[in-house]
Parts: sequence; structure tokens; C-alpha cells
Amino acid sequence: MMTTTQFAAYIGLDWEQEAHSVCVLPGAGGVAQQGEVKHDPDGIANWVAELRQRFGGQPVAICLEMSRGGLVYALMQYDFLVLYPINPKQLSDYRAALYPSGAKNDPNDAELLARFLRDHNDKLRAWHPDDAVTRGLRLMTEQRRKWVQDRVALTNELQQRLRESYVLALDFCGDDLWSESFLALLEKFPSQRELQRASPKQLEKWLPKKRRKADDPPADELLRQRIAAVRKAKPLTADRAVLDHARLVVANLVLMIRALNRAITESDQTIAELFAQHPDAPVFESFPGAGKALAPRLAAAYGTDRDKFPEAEDMQQLSGIAPITRASGKTKVVQMRWACPKFLRQTFHEYALASAKYSSWAKAYVAMRKAQGHRYQEIIRGLAFKWQRILTRCWKDRQPYDERRYLQRLREHGSKLIAYLPPEPEPAT
Repeated sequence: MMTTTQFAAYIGLDWEQEAHSVCVLPGAGGVAQQGEVKHDPDGIANWVAELRQRFGGQPVAICLEMSRGGLVYALMQYDFLVLYPINPKQLSDYRAALYPSGAKNDPNDAELLARFLRDHNDKLRAWHPDDAVTRGLRLMTEQRRKWVQDRVALTNELQQRLRESYVLALDFCGDDLWSESFLALLEKFPSQRELQRASPKQLEKWLPKKRRKADDPPADELLRQRIAAVRKAKPLTADRAVLDHARLVVANLVLMIRALNRAITESDQTIAELFAQHPDAPVFESFPGAGKALAPRLAAAYGTDRDKFPEAEDMQQLSGIAPITRASGKTKVVQMRWACPKFLRQTFHEYALASAKYSSWAKAYVAMRKAQGHRYQEIIRGLAFKWQRILTRCWKDRQPYDERRYLQRLREHGSKLIAYLPPEPEPAT
């Protein structure tokens, strides 16, 4: 990490939509200089060119409250700029310490960022962009997750509308309300009234096929029974206001969910292509339970720069998996770390949860902690903490994970997990 004497200037940059407030503190000392940078390609490029000329291309440190976005992407291309993204809470607490009144304005925040960077540079981590493949994986996996969450929200709303006005449709949705066959049915018949008025040929075409059982009647008779059941089904309400509103909502929710289905499918293809190019793909796909969804997210979390996380604890702290300790006098409290990238923490939580289905020692760990009376979410965080040690070691060594080797080490060290592991199979005679 760079020391404070290596920078020709310390700059605080307070982001705004149209123009960013800037404060420059020369490294050699002097008066703080305030200014503005327009948020457009020419404005940023001209400002950076002035900095390069003024400080002779020497390293310049910039502190800002973000680690991504158009401004960061514009600045990361200049080799003499070293970016220090900080959590907004850090600036908020620093401001509150110096200005207890709560006074706040953009130029003042820019100066606070510059002074915070200059005075506490040894406590901050410089941001270095990952390679293009890792950045692409990180952006795409986060975007996919957001689309999945949006789809869940929309399907929940769709389910509620159907329960109010179109209960009959729920008999045909199967396991997923976002399945293409079910959405196609709703697109064709967005209300129960329209479905019941459909001809037998239309119903035969659009109703989902059912697997016949041994004691079922012939196919023709079964179809007639299903059509008769559709015709006789009673609506939950006859209120036209409710029915007209629900029909409009259902028709448009179907369009939105189908659009999200396409977006998620395209993102899956892009993620698979990027992950195939990642040099550490064999390492991360070797972990039990990672699969097509979580292995790319783990690769995006670590990247390819081995100096970024010298020890496992660096990732444990950054991701929020490692707890924090608050101690004062005789009081000592260990609690969850909240100030962290939420998607990163979620990645390790979800991987720990998935690993318990495929890794024998992970399953044993969950059983052991349950027997000790720990809460489930606490157990999963503890399991993620242990996996991060293994993930980091394999990543640093560029070696795929070997479950048998890890189990052997647990037995050699007399781990408490041994009592919860299934017995080893006896050697064949």
C-alpha cells in the first residue's frame, strides 16, 4: 500500500449528477483548492489532463464515496490516478466528528474527503481494477441477481392477482409461475371468463398436459373431464371493477415476467462464456455445491490479483462474514458486521448453504452446531467463514478443492467434526 509521501496531491471528489465538487490538497503542503468537474467525457478528460500537467504525471490519490459507476469507470483508465473508494458512513461519521451541528454541503464534503485521505491514508485500501473478465462476471452476476429478485416480486404480485380473480389458473401453473407454458396460457387467456369461453380445441391446445396414471380413463375422456371442470369452475368474485383491474394487471405482468425470463437466460449465457475465459474457473467449479450459478460469483468475488487478499481474513472482513467485537470496560459484545458489500456477503452465505448438501464435512458442521444450540443463520455464517479459509488457500495456490484431502486433515487433527461425519466405507476385500 502506498504511503502518504508517494502522492503529489490528495483529492476529494464529491459526486453529483451534473458536476462534481473537487478539493485538491497538494502533497507538498499548501492551501486547499476548490473546484468543479462537469460529469461528461470532455469535462473529466480535460480535468485529468490538467492534473497530469500540473503534477508532472506523478501519482495522485483521489478519495470518493463509490467503487463503481460512470465516474469510476472514467477515472480508472488513467494510470497516475490511485482511487480510494470509501463507505459513505465513513465520511458521515468523520463529518459528524468535526461538525456536530450537522452542517453539510458539497464543497465541504469534498474537502473532508481530501483531508481524510491525506491524514488516514495508511488505514485505507487503494482500489485497483480487476481484469476485464472478472469485472464482467461481477457486473453480470449482480445484474442477474437483481433480475431474479425482480421476477420474484412480479410473480408474487401475479399470484396475488390470480388468487383474487382467477383462481382457476393456479391449477395449471405447476411449480413455477414464471414458466413459459404458464405465461403463454395467461397471455392467451388473461381472465377466467376468457378461459371458460374458449373452444374445446383451444383448451386442448393450451391446457398443460397431464401425465396419465394407470387407473385414468382414456385420453379423450380425460380431456372431456378437464374441459368440464374448467367450464364449471366458479369465479371468486363477480365484481367487474376487481375483474377488469385484475385482467389488465395480469396481462401486463405476463409481459414483464417474460421479458425478465429472456434477460435472465441471456445473462446466464454471458456469464457462462465469461466464466469459461476466467483463468481460475477450474478452481472455483471444483467446490461442492458451487455449480453454474455460484462458481462464477465466487470467481468474481476473488478476481485474479493474488495481492488483493493476502490472507483469508482480508476477504472475511471485506465480505462482512467475520464478526466485529465491541469492548468497553467489562463489557464485550461480538456482533455481525453490517458495513460490507451486501452482494458479496450474500454470495458466501448462499454458497455455504448450498455446500451443506454436497460436502460431508459441511453437513457435519451444520449438525454439530445445531446440537450445540446455535441459530441457523449463525451456523451458515460460521460455515461461510470456514469455507473462506479454504477458498482463499485454493485460490492463492491455484489448486482445485479436494474433499478427500480435507477430510483426511480433519481426522489427522482430531477435529470435533469427526463425530458427526458418516463412517468411512470399509476397504474392499
